[in-house]
Amino acid sequence: QVQVMESGGGSVQAGGSLNLSCEVSGYQYTSYGRAWFRQAPGKEREGVAFIDNDGNVIYADSVKGRFTISKDNAKNTLYLQMNSLKPEDTAMYYCATGDWRPTLDATRYDFWGQGTQVTVSS
Repeated sequence: QVQVMESGGGSVQAGGSLNLSCEVSGYQYTSYGRAWFRQAPGKEREGVAFIDNDGNVIYADSVKGRFTISKDNAKNTLYLQMNSLKPEDTAMYYCATGDWRPTLDATRYDFWGQGTQVTVSS
């Protein structure tokens, strides 16, 4: 059984930083893609960043230069370092695993966590 669990959310002021973590267990495939998504109230879920097992990454334009996705294979953990946070980054952040092909299309991911809330105040 695949389990995905995010942590690290919180409340910060604009310009601040947060580091999200996501532990994935039970995923048996050696080739995979993992990604962070976010969803603000009243808005659609938005892809933020992707990384595959080879370390290839893609980012949404809105976070390029501010967010960094990384992983620790030994710990089966995915990270999202978020710097220079803006109020518009406020959302529930979700971790997902699935398709190994680089994509921020949420429909390509099979397993999701429950989310961790990030709130950025101005």
